[in-house]
Amino acid sequence: MTRFSAFSLLLIGAPALAASDMHGMDHSQMPGMDHSAMQSMDDGMMQPAAPAESRTPIPPLTDADRAAVFTSPGGHQVHDRVINSYFLADKLEWQDADDGSALAWDLSGWIGGDIDRLWLRSEGERSNGKTEDAEIQALWGHAISPWWDVVSGVRQDFKPGAPQTWAAFGVQGMALYNFEAEATAFLGEGGQSAMRLEGDYDILLTNRLILQPTAELNVYGKNDPQRGIGSGLSNTEAGLRLRYEIRREFAPYIGVTWNRTYGNTADYARDEGEDRSEARLVLGVRMWF
Repeated sequence: MTRFSAFSLLLIGAPALAASDMHGMDHSQMPGMDHSAMQSMDDGMMQPAAPAESRTPIPPLTDADRAAVFTSPGGHQVHDRVINSYFLADKLEWQDADDGSALAWDLSGWIGGDIDRLWLRSEGERSNGKTEDAEIQALWGHAISPWWDVVSGVRQDFKPGAPQTWAAFGVQGMALYNFEAEATAFLGEGGQSAMRLEGDYDILLTNRLILQPTAELNVYGKNDPQRGIGSGLSNTEAGLRLRYEIRREFAPYIGVTWNRTYGNTADYARDEGEDRSEARLVLGVRMWF
């Protein structure tokens, strides 16, 4: 056997000898070892026992911690008795009418809580420095679901014709796919009745450029020649407005509207020298606070 072979056998045999010596040792006699803190593994080695308590215990909650979590951030508060308010000028616009320019508005707002609110609405039109149509509504609204309210109150017409007062009842809210809708019935003086349906929808072309189609339909129960209103379907208005939100609360827009009268209302309009249908270019601003 060469010198290299003998050295190799020595290296191979050393671990086996060490293992046999360790197997015969009495570990209980070894000083300084705490075997209660050790646990065995399958391969015969030893490891420390798992600690019974966290080395970094979680401190108990204090009143200051709870107050920091539940502090109100301010702003619009919900599910409480705080009074909030909101105002929307949905339409403040100049219109290019056939008989000259016109100014039109459609305003709404409310004040109250999450369930009960006072709603105010107003819409109208001035043409060539003369008020052609103007009304205001004061309604009490009560939430019947997260997205719908029932409303009731009064409507006061100032133009056309002599002032007239109506009782108002209806529903308003948000239908599927964020479609805003209003349906209101009116009972007026002299047994007159009416129904108005309105709706609009926002189509986001970009985060700030928004296309808004709108529609309005008015139906009356009987003829009112003094105000140029005929029974049945009286008039409709469809619009398409493109606005850019410089800020969320302020957005100029451009658009087009199409108005049409029907039945006896169209006959009254023709007697006054007005067209049965008319398309208008509109420029305006939409804002809320």
